[in-house]
Amino acid sequence: MNDKLKTSRYLLAIVLIMGSASFASVPFYNWFCRVTGYGGTPTTISQNSEVILEKEINIRFDASVERGMSWEVKPVQREVDIKIGETTLIFYEAHNPSDSLVAGQASFNVVPFSAGSYFNKIECFCFEEQVIKPGETVRMPVSFYVDPDIVIDKEAKYVKSITLSYTFHEIELPELVSNSKNVADNKNAKNFN
Repeated sequence: MNDKLKTSRYLLAIVLIMGSASFASVPFYNWFCRVTGYGGTPTTISQNSEVILEKEINIRFDASVERGMSWEVKPVQREVDIKIGETTLIFYEAHNPSDSLVAGQASFNVVPFSAGSYFNKIECFCFEEQVIKPGETVRMPVSFYVDPDIVIDKEAKYVKSITLSYTFHEIELPELVSNSKNVADNKNAKNFN
């Protein structure tokens, strides 16, 4: 009986450790990709490039939403040609055609993967949760540049075009927004009675 209890505890501990590791793996992987640029994840930075080259590169923009999300999202411009090192500001547009408040978060990627660590975002709507009112359309900014070091990378120096992609995922309403919505709903219910 003692051996069975001991074995059960070991098995339970293994299941708990594996479950915890699986939950921690996604945030850890996202952090790793953002820091290293692995898998085409762009680098985030707080300053403009000090060097602007005469060489140009084509940047394309793409957007999609997860299945079941009501938003309609698209880049305002489909592509731009910029000088390597030049800071550029573009916009994505999101529309909420539903009759309720919807919160979303964007995940992003850069293709080809070899250019991911050279694509530097200074400002991006993807750093924060977005909440869009029913029927509302918003413009969301992305400020970025391509690091001039791309021209000396043995693989990335041959890249002529980079695609920045966003996929929008519906998330729970942030607590502050959710609480203010509940207060407004209660106030409307009292006025109705």
